[in-house]
Amino acid sequence: MQGASTGIVYGGLKYQARCIADVKADPDHTSFLAGTLSLREENEVHLIRLLPSGTELVCEGLFYHPNEIWDLKSCPFDPRIFSTVFTSGETYGASIWKIPELYGQSNAPQLEQLVSLNEHSFKIKCVLWWPLGKHDKLISIDEGNLFLWSIDSSSKIAKVISKESVGMLHNLSGGAWDPHDRNAVAAICGSSLQFWDLRTMKKTNSIEHAQVRDVDYNPKKQHLVATAEDECGIRLWDLRMPRLPAKELPGHAHWTWAVRYNPEYDELILSAGTDSAVNLWLASTTGHDDSAAESLVDSPTRNIDPLLNSYNDYEDSIYGIAWSCREPSMFASLSYDGRVVVESAKPYIRTK
Repeated sequence: MQGASTGIVYGGLKYQARCIADVKADPDHTSFLAGTLSLREENEVHLIRLLPSGTELVCEGLFYHPNEIWDLKSCPFDPRIFSTVFTSGETYGASIWKIPELYGQSNAPQLEQLVSLNEHSFKIKCVLWWPLGKHDKLISIDEGNLFLWSIDSSSKIAKVISKESVGMLHNLSGGAWDPHDRNAVAAICGSSLQFWDLRTMKKTNSIEHAQVRDVDYNPKKQHLVATAEDECGIRLWDLRMPRLPAKELPGHAHWTWAVRYNPEYDELILSAGTDSAVNLWLASTTGHDDSAAESLVDSPTRNIDPLLNSYNDYEDSIYGIAWSCREPSMFASLSYDGRVVVESAKPYIRTK
């Protein structure tokens, strides 16, 4: 199904971009952070805000960033703090930044670098914040290692609590932190998805033979994850029965790059890919019975198509998608050409 796009477009990013994040900690505005990926120009982080009218996106703040941004996450408990993974030539780094308090009064205010995660000797892939509120720990993942950090932003101190190598034959590329368990993390590792206990830094479980590009935990129910995969599109897994997926969704015409559960309506799932499309899916949380999903959306038939809508108003690959925690019916997507579009999934949510 493809509907006419009613998306709100922000075209302020001058350069190519891959990273967008919801500013979860801002209770008053629907805001997103987007970071650019220019090899030759000075890169930028844009604080983008949806006006109260819901009809326009504006640049609330524009900040120079020294290097190409490959990963960007907003702090879940402070709206002015975020992390980036960046590259300069062959060198990769990761830092936590703070937006200056009077950022609206300067043309291009300098970001304050709180801490640098500089213990990595491999290519850094991502930084993970625990998603549900204040926590003084951070995870960073490079190609060969998992790091658990203790972070004190006020004192600008970052210490490695523990570190574990996944071995020479593996290649980590990303991960997600379990919102139901501070000690559990999923790590994308070559042709498997690995699950680690942060107390022992040991692997507890794995899903094999899956070429995963992204993973996300169900925010409402334990043991459930979604993966974006090259050949299989989207798979939903029950980690108590990890040998086979609970459900498969057909995915995209090309690589499926990103997958995100809705923070409130966990039957709604977004995916994005290199086919220049964002897909909105309706999937039951058990994988075996769609009756729960039917209560979410008005449906005249029992057999409902899991693909609710495909948003194709793009001209380039889409690597970044983010639901709004403040308005869970809204989401933003970022195409590689620097175009941000905010869409509403409200037509597919039945109010009770």
